[in-house]
Amino acid sequence: MGHLNSVGGIQADGAPVSGGGLSQNGKFSYGYASSPGKRSSMEDFYETRIDGVDGEIVGLFGVFDGHGGARAAEYVKEHLFSNLIKHPKFISDTKSAIADAYNHTDSEFLKSEISQNRDAGSTASTAILVGDRLLVANVGDSRAVICRGGKAFAVSRDHKPDQTDERQRIEDAGGFVMWAGTWRVGGVLAVSRAFGDRLLKQFVVADPEIQEEVIDNSLEFLILASDGLWDVVTNEEAVAMIQPIEDPEQAAKRLLQEAYQRGSADNITCVVVRFLAGQENTGTVQQ
Repeated sequence: MGHLNSVGGIQADGAPVSGGGLSQNGKFSYGYASSPGKRSSMEDFYETRIDGVDGEIVGLFGVFDGHGGARAAEYVKEHLFSNLIKHPKFISDTKSAIADAYNHTDSEFLKSEISQNRDAGSTASTAILVGDRLLVANVGDSRAVICRGGKAFAVSRDHKPDQTDERQRIEDAGGFVMWAGTWRVGGVLAVSRAFGDRLLKQFVVADPEIQEEVIDNSLEFLILASDGLWDVVTNEEAVAMIQPIEDPEQAAKRLLQEAYQRGSADNITCVVVRFLAGQENTGTVQQ
């Protein structure tokens, strides 16, 4: 178990794992921190990847919160971004490439799981940086929040079964939503969109909601995190807490520690991306 990524980025002793890096063009830095928290098993995964597509430096960041086992989350971590950057329209029509890659990855996972009798699923909250564009694509209840001009803005919405349009979509497909400790699809699942979840697939889709933001001097940083953070920390609190912390790895660790101290009962994974384009003295040469 010593290999970090073999269990969702958790060391053998269950200690938090963290790390980070800087893009080659000095435009953004990133950090992550991930821990099972108070849970005995780890079903959160994350991916932080910098790649080149058609001569463009691309940042790909994701948080994947599994349920019913870790298999779906691990599969999405391993395949989603590879499927995305191979898409022929990745640069020319990034939004449709993202939607295609999400649905393709979901159907390939379901095919790979034919022999399994357990019904694993996963959320995916991802951020794709291309040029001066930030695209946030979300399925499920992990969340993306940005700090722009010192203020917190959610750039995804949590896919919960009791949201009016989600409930309508599920009922139109012949499903139902009921209260069982929380609102659940079919009385079972507390998220209304996910990868996997074969038995609920006609209701629990992997269609991402995509929001685009311009990367300019007012955009300071982005937080992607599983609901282990957001269950106990508000968007505004998270942004205020890490605004003074320049190192994104330290910022991610700070969020994780705060969620743990506030009694989060879930796995906790945080990814922080800092945008450096508008900052002087970053020690990097602007391209």
